[in-house]
Amino acid sequence: MGSLFRSEEMTLAQLFLQSEAAYACVSELGELGLVQFRDLNPDVNAFQRKFVNEVRRCDEMERKLRFLEKEIRKAGIPIVDTGENPDAPPPREMIDLEATFEKLENEMKEVNTNQEALKRNFLELTELKHILRKTQSFFEEAEFHHQMQDPALAEESHALLLGDEERGGQPMRLGFVAGVINRERLPTFERMLWRACRGNVFLRQTEIETPLEDPVTGDQVHKCVFIIFFQGDQLKTRVKKICEGFRATLYPCPETPAERREMAIGVMTRIEDLQTVLNQTQDHRHRVLVSAAKNIRVWFIKARKIKAIYHTLNLFNLDVTQKCLIAECWCPVADLERIQLALRRGTEHSGSSVPSILNRMTTKQAPPTYHKTNKFTSGFQALVDSYGVASYCEVNPAPFTIITFPFLFAVMFGDAGHGLIMALFALWMVWREKQLMNQRKDDGIWSIFFGGRYIILLMGAFSIYTGFIYNDFFSKSLNIFGSSWHMANISDDDIKNNELLELDPNVTAIYKPASPYPFGIDPIWNLAENKITFLNSFKMKMSVTLGVIQMSFGVCLSLSNYRFFKDPLSMFSVFIPQLMFLMCIFGYMVIIIFFKWIAYDASISYKAPSLLITMINMFLFKFPDSQDDYMYSGQKGLQIFLVLVAVACVPCMLFIKPYFEWRAHKSGKRTFGTVQMQVNGASEDTAVIMDQDEGEMPPPPPEGAPAHKEEEEFDIGEILIHQAIHTIEFCLGCISHTASYLRLWALSLAHAQLSEVLWSMVLHIGLGFKGWVGAVVTILVFPAFAVLTVAILLVMEGLSAFLHALRLHWVEFQSKFYKGEGHQFVPFSFEALMEDHN
Repeated sequence: MGSLFRSEEMTLAQLFLQSEAAYACVSELGELGLVQFRDLNPDVNAFQRKFVNEVRRCDEMERKLRFLEKEIRKAGIPIVDTGENPDAPPPREMIDLEATFEKLENEMKEVNTNQEALKRNFLELTELKHILRKTQSFFEEAEFHHQMQDPALAEESHALLLGDEERGGQPMRLGFVAGVINRERLPTFERMLWRACRGNVFLRQTEIETPLEDPVTGDQVHKCVFIIFFQGDQLKTRVKKICEGFRATLYPCPETPAERREMAIGVMTRIEDLQTVLNQTQDHRHRVLVSAAKNIRVWFIKARKIKAIYHTLNLFNLDVTQKCLIAECWCPVADLERIQLALRRGTEHSGSSVPSILNRMTTKQAPPTYHKTNKFTSGFQALVDSYGVASYCEVNPAPFTIITFPFLFAVMFGDAGHGLIMALFALWMVWREKQLMNQRKDDGIWSIFFGGRYIILLMGAFSIYTGFIYNDFFSKSLNIFGSSWHMANISDDDIKNNELLELDPNVTAIYKPASPYPFGIDPIWNLAENKITFLNSFKMKMSVTLGVIQMSFGVCLSLSNYRFFKDPLSMFSVFIPQLMFLMCIFGYMVIIIFFKWIAYDASISYKAPSLLITMINMFLFKFPDSQDDYMYSGQKGLQIFLVLVAVACVPCMLFIKPYFEWRAHKSGKRTFGTVQMQVNGASEDTAVIMDQDEGEMPPPPPEGAPAHKEEEEFDIGEILIHQAIHTIEFCLGCISHTASYLRLWALSLAHAQLSEVLWSMVLHIGLGFKGWVGAVVTILVFPAFAVLTVAILLVMEGLSAFLHALRLHWVEFQSKFYKGEGHQFVPFSFEALMEDHN
């Protein structure tokens, strides 16, 4: 049974692990990834469990590693990923890791603090340097203007500037402050100064050419130097408050040129010394981060594995002696030997002398569903699981979906050119999957495409096949084998100039069809006016035929479920009536479709009855009076018989199964065919035998294990209602689902018409010109044609066909046999844990 067709046989096992060996055993099981543990302490708070302190320590280690990773990425240092996957370190190594991470964190915080302080000092000195330089140029400019004025006015202005004039016996001097402010705040700063000081201040500002680095954020900030002249202490206080409000930084600026030059020399010397210290600090920080970047991936893996182990150990119970841990887990029966070997390795690594014990248990609980998949089948299994996880040991639709899904997609998408582009794109992803997997980003769209690369590859391959069937290559037909239509009396020029060319095989004087076209649709239909009429009839009948075949196959798969679960009652009361109902109506319709194609050739096609009218008259028991109007002899009697059989199948589906279940309940017998008899039934029998061989009975379930539910009371009314719902759903679903398959025809027609419109309205413009003009126009038009082809016909139309094919599988196909009421097997696996964090 352990195949993709059905889920793996699962068993519930009980583990007895010595306390000193539990860590190593769980580590080995995590590397194996075949065990799903159950929580035996569901009522215990997460903060009250045994290993909560170890989990907290692991959280703290992860926090420190995230801090280091953030600093590494901020510094632009590449993180080395060697692909190494170390084993979970022993518990004693956890102390060494904590010490290493603590040391690195403290060192980085100290370096960052020192670097921030040095950068702040460097920023202040740089701003002071610009202030001294700009104020010096301002005073020199003012001195030059004074010298250019009239000597008397210059002397008066100089006296006013230096405060030599006396008013009321008191000397008057102009004070000034200098500082820097962010460039975006300067206009508001100027208006506030003017309004608050009522125009009694003089502001002079200039922008610093090079942006300055913020010491906290590291961003580049544009600032301006300003100098404000005012008179009196009151204005000085007001100006300083305004500067403080706008977060402007004020610096001391000497009044005399000599003092300013002396200060500037001292500032430049300090800047050079500070720059040297900053470079050394940056080099030291870079060395520490480079060293950490080489190991941070391995450290992350170790910390996460340790945390996962202790989190799993919190699910276990302690025995009364406090020396043994008891666990319960689901695991595949086929892998029990590998699990035993992993437990043995863990016991040996821990140095324990007491072996770990794995004991299979009996249970009535439904086991989880586990399908073994690979990189090719995992995408298709994901499509099925998106609808619902298969019930335990139920038939899995995924193996059939591998072929039917891309085929139904291709029926709607059938164009060999578009399919070729899609297949090449998927083939590129498959060819470079290792590189792309290592470089996979967090982009959700790209992850979806990459995860479904094999689905896209098969969709493209099947689209090429159906494109050759439809003879569509970017909406144009390929004349590979030569047309089987030979014109008797019409030249090629007449064909090209005739816009209303219709193909009628009955007009033998003009058309003489030779042997049929070897593969697909004859290319001459691309020129015919009645092309859509012909293709619509063909694709419509093909869609219904494919739909009835797939639905019939789905009903037949339900027989496999009934046989596996030993449910003969459902075989005779559900499967046989459903199959007969489907075949008597829709199977017969498919047969007469093929019969009409075979029995009526072009010469007598006018006598062929309409299939739609034939099916309607079949249910109305309305038949032709003349025998010549029948498709075959005995048609009337056969159709009446098929309708009566189909009608008789409805009460069979409705009443037989509830009646026998009621009868078995009244007689006190166990109802045969119930799923409860078989869920984990094989596991129960095997477990008992195994325990008997060991000379002991299976242990009772622990106190924390959920109790088995009592069997529900038998209610015949509820069973009848349930059966009536399923019967009505199936009977009406056969009709609606058959009609639903007509979407294959509708989307195929839409895709072909969109492709033809895009060709005629875009690329045909360039091909309509001759000579070098046509070549130039084609070169200019082709990029637009390529972009529209990819965006509309490949992406949008491809997504539409994908969703419709998905619906046909979920509703029309899987509803015939698939319940999807199971729950996924989620094993404790380090590999899955690492993938979730990547």
